[in-house]
Amino acid sequence: MTENRRHSASDRYRDAGVDVNAGYRAVDLMRAHVASTRTPGVLGDIGGFGGLFRPDLTGLQEPVLIGATDGVGTKLRIAQLLDRHDTIGIDCVAMCVNDLICAGAAPLFFLDYIAVGRNVPERVAAIVAGVAAGCRQAGCALIGGETAEMPGLYAPDAYDIAGFAVGLVDRPAILDGSRLEAGDTILGLASSGLHSNGFSLVRQVLGVESRDLTAEVPELGMSLGEALLEPTRIYAKSVAALRGRVDVKAVAHITGGGWHENLPRLLPADSGLGLEVRRGSVPERPAIFAYIEEVGQIPEHEMYHTFNMGLGLALVVAPAEAETALAGLAEAGETAWILGSVTATPGLVTA
Repeated sequence: MTENRRHSASDRYRDAGVDVNAGYRAVDLMRAHVASTRTPGVLGDIGGFGGLFRPDLTGLQEPVLIGATDGVGTKLRIAQLLDRHDTIGIDCVAMCVNDLICAGAAPLFFLDYIAVGRNVPERVAAIVAGVAAGCRQAGCALIGGETAEMPGLYAPDAYDIAGFAVGLVDRPAILDGSRLEAGDTILGLASSGLHSNGFSLVRQVLGVESRDLTAEVPELGMSLGEALLEPTRIYAKSVAALRGRVDVKAVAHITGGGWHENLPRLLPADSGLGLEVRRGSVPERPAIFAYIEEVGQIPEHEMYHTFNMGLGLALVVAPAEAETALAGLAEAGETAWILGSVTATPGLVTA
């Protein structure tokens, strides 16, 4: 007898906490979101054992693939407390593709992995809708993923998400900081807020488990939940457009570890160069940072070691191209400014 797999179910498996039919429904609900990210390189559709992608290598001397993987961390807890799941996927994509562009790569495709305690198809589809939105912002395709129902390991309404992105760069165009010179200009690109870092500290000092996250916070001009869930900004298209106008020498994603861990990554090892940046140069720091610092009584130096403090991305250009770069970034919709300069003295100096 032939059995229709999509309408079959194992009663014993369902009794153990895994609903196979819920998984099928989740795939049906996410199909349109996935299709919205399709790019010319995509072959086939979701549902296979792997995603197929044919890269366009036209004009590349020595094509190089680069991969990046990441999750969203305990920012997920905010989404779960608010029962709002449509933006967290943007964060997952952002944390991966913002790393790819630091090597000069263009994101090609993305895959996600979602682990749930209980498969609620509508919730999974909302998460994937966010992933698809992030892929569209980055200009890459969502070519596959996996949803795993794991009762006993996750609470019924708990879940985790991780992602994997692959990008393409011509080897001569890889950004490794090797062409940096003393006197080069460092530009800053504004963050949209906390992005996806430091949330274990945020959750502790703001007491998110025991307060109403939907209540308006005057200092923020919005609810705390809205401020904390603000999606991570994706810079892929803006940086790609800028590289068509000026010579970008290095890029750093300001992520976990804040300024002090990530800005030095602009420099290659043993370069003998250093960085001098101005904290006060950030034009409009999101209010959430001052709020966390005040409520949590966190020393300023710890804030800069933990959070992006309004700086989402840093990049380096020659001084003669700084104004052209700023104009190009403004046209791309970015808030950008001169953050500092490369120096002949090793180390990071913040003023």
